[in-house]
Amino acid sequence: MTRTIAIVNQKGGVGKTTTSINLAAALARLGQRVLLIDLDPQGNATTGLGQRRGQREVSLYDVIVEGADLADAVVASGVERLSLVPSDMDMSSAELAIGDAPDRVTRLKTALNTYLSGLSAGFGAEAPDYVMIDCPPALGLLTVNALSAARSVLVPLQCEFYALEGLSQLLKTIEVAKASVNPQLVIDGVMLTMHDKRNRLSDQVADDVRTHLGRAVLETIIPRNVRIAEAPSFGKPVTDYDITCAGAQAYMRLGHELLRRHGKTKKGAF
Repeated sequence: MTRTIAIVNQKGGVGKTTTSINLAAALARLGQRVLLIDLDPQGNATTGLGQRRGQREVSLYDVIVEGADLADAVVASGVERLSLVPSDMDMSSAELAIGDAPDRVTRLKTALNTYLSGLSAGFGAEAPDYVMIDCPPALGLLTVNALSAARSVLVPLQCEFYALEGLSQLLKTIEVAKASVNPQLVIDGVMLTMHDKRNRLSDQVADDVRTHLGRAVLETIIPRNVRIAEAPSFGKPVTDYDITCAGAQAYMRLGHELLRRHGKTKKGAF
């Protein structure tokens, strides 16, 4: 059964898109079929997987605004078992275009459910084990669409001084979405990113977050790692760019941790 995860944080620069790309690729390496939806108008997940923006005749904008089939927007990523729905700058006007529509908060959910139902019925490839949604750095209509479509939420949190700033507002938004449009929504966890083991502040922040949030914080911590930063310029996830580096190993551990939490069994070797 497909599990849809929205990767959400309204703060920019916390490793949200980096996590979307590399966790999706790690799960694919572990044998899971993954569809990554780039819901961010900046399109960084698209370029981070080596895709040029604006090449597709059917874009995610067409899906959200015009009601086009999601299947027509899906492309291969270059990573085995990982597909992508690319984004482009047209998405920056999507919220304005659907702002008055009665179904404005469920456009993505409807498109995704229709797509998955078609795959389950045998029309096309096998249904993915995971759908990952890379959300924009804002708690706007696109993010609410992701929360409506998702089964669970993953929150990347940077190991820096202002880590907890804005988290309460994000958690409140998730609760509102659960109450109003998606009663099944749960939080998979908060994951710590950009941890610098040379900096005592990183450890202090990690300790503070665990004190405040307890078991909601995932065990795996993603370190600052130059290979993670380099990989997007080559259009690859770090797991393809350098599987031996600390960053790639951390994302593989995160993939294992999520599979355990979801009661799924890895299908690939690691």
